[in-house]
Amino acid sequence: MEDMIKLLASPFDAKSISWRVGAVYDGKAIPLAYLTSRDVMQRLDDACGAGGWQCRYPFEGCCEISILIDGNWITKTNGADQTNIEGVKGQYSGAFKRAAVLWGIGRYLYDIPNIWMPIENKKFTPATLIKLNEKLTNWQTQYFAKKG
Repeated sequence: MEDMIKLLASPFDAKSISWRVGAVYDGKAIPLAYLTSRDVMQRLDDACGAGGWQCRYPFEGCCEISILIDGNWITKTNGADQTNIEGVKGQYSGAFKRAAVLWGIGRYLYDIPNIWMPIENKKFTPATLIKLNEKLTNWQTQYFAKKG
């Protein structure tokens, strides 16, 4: 079980991390890191096996992720509001990813220090995204080395 929990919380390859624009000021923005639902599902499959986890949505905006541990289903739950971009679909995806964070999946991304990066047309350029991935790789190496 301990190996499974470590795998759930382990870092993702920087190429798997997506970035969106956070706070904006004077042609720069704070990048916010996130995972896709597909990456989260793959992590659950890798750590727990395809039959070792399940999710359900007991009501709109709420997701439960259950993992089979020592013969018992353990459940962690979280929710999200509808998004401006994908409405209900975004709400379910957001709730799923938030519930996954409770299992440690991508939780470390919340600890990334805020930095200001240049934007063009309210987006990060491909060159900036490459720099972000390099910075993330270096930061992850240091972060997880300290955690042991």
